[in-house]
Amino acid sequence: MNRIRRIRAVLAALAGTLLALAAASPAFARPWPPPGVPSAPVRAPAQVHTIVIGGMPGWQIALIAVGAALVAGAVAILTDRSWTARKAHATTTA
Repeated sequence: MNRIRRIRAVLAALAGTLLALAAASPAFARPWPPPGVPSAPVRAPAQVHTIVIGGMPGWQIALIAVGAALVAGAVAILTDRSWTARKAHATTTA
């Protein structure tokens, strides 16, 4: 059974890698000029001026981080308890 799980994990990792590479490949594509045609001159990128109005206060960022930590801890505890309960039922014999 462990071999099947290991094979599934490897196949899932390979599928995820293939999907990530397929999604990223159009980002790197760029048109090439045909042979013998000089390339166009490179222009400087346009300047962008960002105007920041407002933003998120630090206390809100801290509150979100604390909430995320509490949720992650609760999920970890529930997962551990469910695994422990499953192991206890599987090992009991009559």
